[in-house]
Amino acid sequence: MALGVYLSFRVLAFPDLSVDGTFPLGAAVAGILILRGVNPFWAALAGGGAGFLAGALTGVLATRLRIPGLLAGVLTMIMLYSLNLRIMGRPNLALLGKPSVLSGLAQALSLPRGYGNLVASGIFCFIAAVLLLLFLHTELGAAMRASGQNPTLVRALGTNPANLQILGLALSNGLVALSGALVAQYAGFADVGMGVGTIVAGLASVIVGELLLRPRSLLGAISAVIVGSVVYRMAISVALRYGAALGFTASDLRLVTALVVLGALAAPALRAALKGEGS
Repeated sequence: MALGVYLSFRVLAFPDLSVDGTFPLGAAVAGILILRGVNPFWAALAGGGAGFLAGALTGVLATRLRIPGLLAGVLTMIMLYSLNLRIMGRPNLALLGKPSVLSGLAQALSLPRGYGNLVASGIFCFIAAVLLLLFLHTELGAAMRASGQNPTLVRALGTNPANLQILGLALSNGLVALSGALVAQYAGFADVGMGVGTIVAGLASVIVGELLLRPRSLLGAISAVIVGSVVYRMAISVALRYGAALGFTASDLRLVTALVVLGALAAPALRAALKGEGS
């Protein structure tokens, strides 16, 4: 999921809020297909494909209809809420006891269910990161990176930056929806509200990773996203586990997430201020 957010916010420099809708979209599509007997692997890919189309819609709204990017993402997110309800037929789907691509991979590796699901998730994350890295090193990927930084230059080279933005947003939301499909299979349910806060969690992962690793290359940037995602999840887990003494409960997850993002964003300014006082 964080890789998709990185692609839209860092590579394309596009404030895409539609990921809060494409995450449950992937879960909804995968969940309903699994309940109808479809192989969980193909169900997950179908969920990612649905997110791809939703991301392309956001791109079309922003580039063809000239709707501001922030508003285009919000409009897509609102539409997807109703669409997700339509797909599932109800607010949530129970997938407990149903086959999942994670448990299938864990069985293929002869690993225990809990530990195996974790390893399988890591394998999928690694594959997605490698594929994204390879794509961004292609000619098309390089043009996409350039379009986010200098669309005028890309246009001067004979490439339409609008098309690159549409493709980039489609890929970004496809990754987010694929993540939603895998999370639904791992958790055993799909819920129409499971995407709330996805954008904040993704941004937190990106920002925390960049603060920790300070990447100077594309490989470093993608590695930072993965590291930041793990560190963010660990920070949230620790905060909720030991925050009981401060009165935190599971319902305070969004508050804790916002505080983590706030701390990560404020860290550079605080560090500079401290250096200024020291000198």
